[in-house]
Amino acid sequence: MKICVTSNGPTMDASVDPRFGRCQYFVFVDAETMEHEAMPNPGIGASSGAGIQAAQTVVDKGAGVVITGQVGPNAIQTLGATNISIVTGASGTVSDAIEQYKSGRLQTAPAASGAPASGMSATGMPGAGMGRGMGRGGGRGGGRGMGGGMGRGMGMGLGAPVAPTSPVPPLPAQTIDEEIQALENQIKDIKAKLEELKK
Repeated sequence: MKICVTSNGPTMDASVDPRFGRCQYFVFVDAETMEHEAMPNPGIGASSGAGIQAAQTVVDKGAGVVITGQVGPNAIQTLGATNISIVTGASGTVSDAIEQYKSGRLQTAPAASGAPASGMSATGMPGAGMGRGMGRGGGRGGGRGMGGGMGRGMGMGLGAPVAPTSPVPPLPAQTIDEEIQALENQIKDIKAKLEELKK
Protein backbone atom coordinates (compact mmCIF):
# COMPACT_ATOMS: atom_id res chain seq x y z
CA MET A 1 0.00 0.00 0.00
CA LYS A 2 1.21 3.49 -0.85
CA ILE A 3 0.98 6.11 1.90
CA CYS A 4 1.17 9.85 1.20
CA VAL A 5 2.55 12.08 3.97
CA THR A 6 2.43 15.88 3.73
CA SER A 7 5.90 17.19 4.46
CA ASN A 8 8.04 20.30 4.76
CA GLY A 9 10.85 18.62 2.81
CA PRO A 10 11.58 15.81 0.33
CA THR A 11 13.10 13.28 2.75
CA MET A 12 11.89 10.77 5.36
CA ASP A 13 13.58 12.95 8.02
CA ALA A 14 11.63 16.06 7.03
CA SER A 15 8.91 17.24 9.43
CA VAL A 16 5.24 16.57 8.74
CA ASP A 17 3.53 19.62 7.22
CA PRO A 18 0.22 20.10 9.07
CA ARG A 19 -1.42 21.54 5.94
CA PHE A 20 -2.78 19.34 3.18
CA GLY A 21 -3.71 21.63 0.28
CA ARG A 22 -0.78 23.98 0.80
CA CYS A 23 1.88 21.60 2.10
CA GLN A 24 5.40 21.97 0.73
CA TYR A 25 5.87 18.36 -0.40
CA PHE A 26 4.11 15.04 -0.74
CA VAL A 27 6.23 12.04 0.29
CA PHE A 28 4.82 8.77 -1.09
CA VAL A 29 5.98 5.76 0.93
CA ASP A 30 5.56 2.05 0.20
CA ALA A 31 4.29 0.68 3.53
CA GLU A 32 6.00 -2.69 2.96
CA THR A 33 9.46 -1.70 1.70
CA MET A 34 9.60 1.89 3.05
CA GLU A 35 10.88 3.01 -0.36
CA HIS A 36 9.78 6.58 -0.94
CA GLU A 37 9.39 9.23 -3.59
CA ALA A 38 8.92 12.94 -2.91
CA MET A 39 7.37 15.61 -5.08
CA PRO A 40 6.72 19.31 -4.55
CA ASN A 41 3.03 20.16 -4.15
CA PRO A 42 2.00 21.55 -7.56
CA GLY A 43 -1.01 23.37 -6.10
CA ILE A 44 0.74 25.21 -3.26
CA GLY A 45 0.47 28.59 -4.99
CA ALA A 46 -3.10 28.21 -6.25
CA SER A 47 -5.32 31.20 -5.50
CA SER A 48 -8.20 28.82 -4.74
CA GLY A 49 -8.92 25.11 -4.90
CA ALA A 50 -5.52 24.09 -3.48
CA GLY A 51 -7.10 21.25 -1.50
CA ILE A 52 -8.84 19.82 -4.55
CA GLN A 53 -5.65 20.07 -6.64
CA ALA A 54 -3.66 18.38 -3.87
CA ALA A 55 -6.28 15.63 -3.62
CA GLN A 56 -6.07 15.05 -7.39
CA THR A 57 -2.26 14.73 -7.14
CA VAL A 58 -2.64 12.09 -4.41
CA VAL A 59 -5.26 10.21 -6.48
CA ASP A 60 -3.05 10.31 -9.58
CA LYS A 61 -0.10 8.83 -7.63
CA GLY A 62 -2.23 5.90 -6.44
CA ALA A 63 -2.00 6.47 -2.68
CA GLY A 64 -4.38 4.53 -0.43
CA VAL A 65 -3.80 6.61 2.72
CA VAL A 66 -3.04 10.30 3.34
CA ILE A 67 -1.32 11.30 6.60
CA THR A 68 -1.40 15.02 7.41
CA GLY A 69 -2.34 17.57 10.05
CA GLN A 70 -5.67 18.80 8.75
CA VAL A 71 -7.77 18.57 5.59
CA GLY A 72 -10.47 20.97 4.41
CA PRO A 73 -13.98 19.88 3.40
CA ASN A 74 -13.49 20.05 -0.39
CA ALA A 75 -10.36 17.89 -0.25
CA ILE A 76 -12.13 15.45 2.13
CA GLN A 77 -14.98 15.10 -0.37
CA THR A 78 -12.60 14.62 -3.29
CA LEU A 79 -10.49 12.02 -1.49
CA GLY A 80 -13.58 10.34 -0.01
CA ALA A 81 -15.02 9.84 -3.50
CA THR A 82 -12.01 7.65 -4.30
CA ASN A 83 -11.97 5.72 -0.97
CA ILE A 84 -8.59 7.10 0.10
CA SER A 85 -8.27 7.00 3.91
CA ILE A 86 -7.47 10.34 5.52
CA VAL A 87 -5.45 10.26 8.74
CA THR A 88 -4.85 13.44 10.73
CA GLY A 89 -2.91 14.44 13.83
CA ALA A 90 0.52 13.16 12.80
CA SER A 91 3.62 14.86 14.22
CA GLY A 92 7.39 14.58 14.01
CA THR A 93 9.11 13.41 10.84
CA VAL A 94 7.67 11.55 7.87
CA SER A 95 9.22 8.34 9.28
CA ASP A 96 7.58 9.04 12.66
CA ALA A 97 4.20 9.57 11.00
CA ILE A 98 4.44 6.24 9.16
CA GLU A 99 5.31 4.44 12.41
CA GLN A 100 2.49 6.21 14.26
CA TYR A 101 0.07 5.05 11.56
CA LYS A 102 1.36 1.46 11.46
CA SER A 103 1.14 1.15 15.26
CA GLY A 104 -2.45 2.38 15.29
CA ARG A 105 -1.73 5.62 17.15
CA LEU A 106 -3.42 7.74 14.48
CA GLN A 107 -7.09 7.64 13.59
CA THR A 108 -8.91 8.06 10.32
CA ALA A 109 -10.58 11.46 10.06
CA PRO A 110 -14.39 11.11 10.12
CA ALA A 111 -14.96 14.58 8.63
CA ALA A 112 -13.13 17.68 7.51
CA SER A 113 -10.70 18.91 10.16
CA GLY A 114 -10.22 22.27 8.46
CA ALA A 115 -12.94 24.94 8.10
CA PRO A 116 -16.31 23.16 8.02
CA ALA A 117 -18.72 23.59 5.15
CA SER A 118 -22.09 25.10 5.92
CA GLY A 119 -24.96 22.68 6.14
CA MET A 120 -27.17 20.63 8.38
CA SER A 121 -25.90 17.95 10.72
CA ALA A 122 -27.68 14.68 11.35
CA THR A 123 -28.92 16.13 14.66
CA GLY A 124 -30.71 18.92 12.82
CA MET A 125 -28.41 21.65 14.18
CA PRO A 126 -27.09 24.15 11.62
CA GLY A 127 -23.45 23.57 10.77
CA ALA A 128 -20.99 26.34 11.43
CA GLY A 129 -18.60 27.78 8.92
CA MET A 130 -18.30 28.70 5.33
CA GLY A 131 -17.02 26.75 2.36
CA ARG A 132 -18.61 25.86 -0.91
CA GLY A 133 -20.95 22.89 -0.86
CA MET A 134 -20.70 20.50 -3.78
CA GLY A 135 -24.35 19.50 -4.00
CA ARG A 136 -27.53 21.12 -5.22
CA GLY A 137 -28.88 22.32 -1.92
CA GLY A 138 -29.71 25.88 -2.91
CA GLY A 139 -27.44 27.39 -0.27
CA ARG A 140 -28.87 25.92 2.92
CA GLY A 141 -27.12 22.56 2.86
CA GLY A 142 -29.19 20.08 0.86
CA GLY A 143 -27.29 17.01 2.05
CA ARG A 144 -27.70 15.40 5.45
CA GLY A 145 -24.80 16.18 7.73
CA MET A 146 -22.32 13.41 8.30
CA GLY A 147 -22.90 13.12 12.03
CA GLY A 148 -22.02 14.61 15.35
CA GLY A 149 -23.01 18.19 14.55
CA MET A 150 -20.01 18.57 12.22
CA GLY A 151 -22.22 20.40 9.70
CA ARG A 152 -20.90 18.81 6.55
CA GLY A 153 -23.81 19.83 4.31
CA MET A 154 -23.52 19.82 0.56
CA GLY A 155 -25.42 22.98 -0.39
CA MET A 156 -24.25 25.17 -3.28
CA GLY A 157 -24.62 28.59 -1.69
CA LEU A 158 -24.53 31.74 -3.75
CA GLY A 159 -22.62 34.48 -1.97
CA ALA A 160 -22.38 34.47 1.82
CA PRO A 161 -23.98 31.59 3.74
CA VAL A 162 -27.59 32.29 4.67
CA ALA A 163 -28.17 32.48 8.42
CA PRO A 164 -31.62 31.17 9.33
CA THR A 165 -33.81 33.78 11.03
CA SER A 166 -35.93 31.21 12.80
CA PRO A 167 -35.12 27.79 14.26
CA VAL A 168 -34.54 25.22 11.54
CA PRO A 169 -36.62 22.06 12.01
CA PRO A 170 -34.71 18.77 12.03
CA LEU A 171 -34.40 16.94 8.74
CA PRO A 172 -36.77 14.02 8.34
CA ALA A 173 -35.12 10.67 8.97
CA GLN A 174 -33.85 9.00 5.82
CA THR A 175 -33.85 5.32 5.12
CA ILE A 176 -30.55 3.57 4.43
CA ASP A 177 -31.45 3.40 0.73
CA GLU A 178 -32.18 7.14 0.62
CA GLU A 179 -28.89 7.90 2.36
CA ILE A 180 -26.97 5.65 -0.06
CA GLN A 181 -28.68 7.32 -3.03
CA ALA A 182 -27.84 10.79 -1.66
CA LEU A 183 -24.18 9.80 -1.19
CA GLU A 184 -24.00 8.30 -4.68
CA ASN A 185 -25.41 11.55 -6.11
CA GLN A 186 -22.80 13.52 -4.18
CA ILE A 187 -20.03 11.28 -5.53
CA LYS A 188 -21.30 11.86 -9.10
CA ASP A 189 -21.30 15.62 -8.50
CA ILE A 190 -17.75 15.52 -7.10
CA LYS A 191 -16.49 13.45 -10.04
CA ALA A 192 -18.15 15.87 -12.47
CA LYS A 193 -16.48 18.78 -10.66
CA LEU A 194 -13.09 17.01 -10.88
CA GLU A 195 -13.51 16.52 -14.61
CA GLU A 196 -14.43 20.19 -14.97
CA LEU A 197 -11.32 21.22 -13.03
CA LYS A 198 -9.10 18.98 -15.16
CA LYS A 199 -10.35 20.76 -18.31
